[in-house]
Amino acid sequence: MNSNKKIHFEVSERKILLKIFDVIFILLSLYVISSIFDFKYFRFSTTNYYWAIVLAVYVNIFGSVFEMYNLQVASNQFQIIKSIILTSSTTVLIYLLTPIYTPVLPSNRLQIIIFFVAIFGSLLLWRIFYVKFLASHRFIKNAILVCDKEQFQELVTGIENADPHYKIIAFVNSDGEDSFNFKYKTIKNIHPNDLEIFVSNNSISEIVIASQKTEGITVSLYNQLIHLLENGFIIREYTQVYEAITQRIPVQYVSRDFYRYFPFSRSNQNHLYLLVSRLTEVLFSLIGLSIGLLFFPLILIGNFLGNRGGLFYSQKRVGKNGKVFKIYKYRTMVNNAEANGAVFTTANDSRVTPFGKFMRKTRLDEFPQFINILKGDMAIIGPRPERPIFVNEIAEIMPFYETRHVIKPGLTGWAQVNYAYGDSIEDSLVKLQYDLYYIKHRSIFLYYIKHRSIFLDINIFIKTFSTVLFYRGQ
Repeated sequence: MNSNKKIHFEVSERKILLKIFDVIFILLSLYVISSIFDFKYFRFSTTNYYWAIVLAVYVNIFGSVFEMYNLQVASNQFQIIKSIILTSSTTVLIYLLTPIYTPVLPSNRLQIIIFFVAIFGSLLLWRIFYVKFLASHRFIKNAILVCDKEQFQELVTGIENADPHYKIIAFVNSDGEDSFNFKYKTIKNIHPNDLEIFVSNNSISEIVIASQKTEGITVSLYNQLIHLLENGFIIREYTQVYEAITQRIPVQYVSRDFYRYFPFSRSNQNHLYLLVSRLTEVLFSLIGLSIGLLFFPLILIGNFLGNRGGLFYSQKRVGKNGKVFKIYKYRTMVNNAEANGAVFTTANDSRVTPFGKFMRKTRLDEFPQFINILKGDMAIIGPRPERPIFVNEIAEIMPFYETRHVIKPGLTGWAQVNYAYGDSIEDSLVKLQYDLYYIKHRSIFLYYIKHRSIFLDINIFIKTFSTVLFYRGQ
């Protein structure tokens, strides 16, 4: 019964595959070139093995910064070429400028050109192969969705928009109705009693259960699911699939059972952990303020010419445990921008000055918030703090919005690096899904190993650099 199943790589597995094969192709290319041609800069031996390790680390770091491991970018031939050029150029430059851990600078400029061409060419060939033969074929996952007919469209759209390689090809109506107005031509509506037969005759990767009505899972359907599970087929609950693919919490789906679904593990009360966290925040805030001083003359002149008003701006925001504090920013809007009351900032807000727009895009306007971090109002990473008036407005629609306040707000966060802009209640819901994903995984990490989820924080830190470099600030 398992014979029709195809090998499929999960999202995380695809990213690991890309990282591993990027390094393999680069090292293989350098090995071939050093063996055939008179290429002396980078040679393999047991005494300089660390050269390859440092190169692999650089490629993975800069590849992450320039979005080579963003699966949407990796599957687009034109976008990935831009990322390859940026990654190759930066990797070669930094590698040449760190001769303590890398080979001594070559005296022949041609060696540098060969080194760059080897890295760029190997990445380009491998990624073109990936786009042509892997991304469009091997990574397609066919799934069957078991859910209520009222939820069907929302659930399918939520998954397929996040991962174009995830295809719902069949649907089992858990309402128990045999027929209804079904509009999807590419998705087959199958009878619950025919589930096992359909799976055995098609290349199904997994079955997704999304029914919130337990009575919809009949004895016959349940027995078929058990048989499929015994035969090696994957059966997962919808929230697990959605969270794994989108890296967001589907609050619109689990709203009724949210407080049972979400792990309310509060911050670690270990004094050593709290001390180390606080020292880290102070260190980063001092570094941030020092870097901010370098840009201060530019900002001062730009504000004088472009904004013609006060340089600094403060505003009340909601922090940890609902405590209101004053956040500091460089001013980016005209004077009396909220004379008619508080409103969301829109994507092309006329209140934002031309220089203010530049400040927002580059995130330079947020440097004064390192003062808030130094004071303890904020952390480096966490949900962005919102204004009290908007918190009250959103919380009336989404009661679990207040969950964001169980940890300190951050200078940057998971929502900021994954969602382009938010100027409405609907956008706030999407950003909330990202924030809750961060809080949930941070809470789980704290609960099990008494430590912050450092890997997620590093991911956010790298993506923040990408946001600034590609001029995507808000």
